[in-house]
Amino acid sequence: MNEETNDRDGGAPVSEQFDERLVRHVAELARLRLSDEDVATAAAHLSQIVGYVDLLNELDTTGIAETAHPLGAMDVMRDDVVRASVAQDAALRHAPDQADGCFRVPRVLDQGGA
Repeated sequence: MNEETNDRDGGAPVSEQFDERLVRHVAELARLRLSDEDVATAAAHLSQIVGYVDLLNELDTTGIAETAHPLGAMDVMRDDVVRASVAQDAALRHAPDQADGCFRVPRVLDQGGA
């Protein structure tokens, strides 16, 4: 496995940066509760994934242009043309419940105090 260092993190090998301490920190930021077993498994898997990514540093990419997408994809955009909208009465025609020109839907938010 490549043991290149990452200058941003004090020179620690990239493949050794995912220890249990870091996994616990990220889990806390994400508000995840992980068991000790889950932390150990995640640390091992993340270290292995980063190790595979580190292998890419061994490739000679001299003369290869950077790409964001392998197929040269482009955004397909239609012209922004002003056109008539659906009339309010037509939009509400099949509404199961309506009031004051609006769709009525069941309440989904609790109105109580937090």
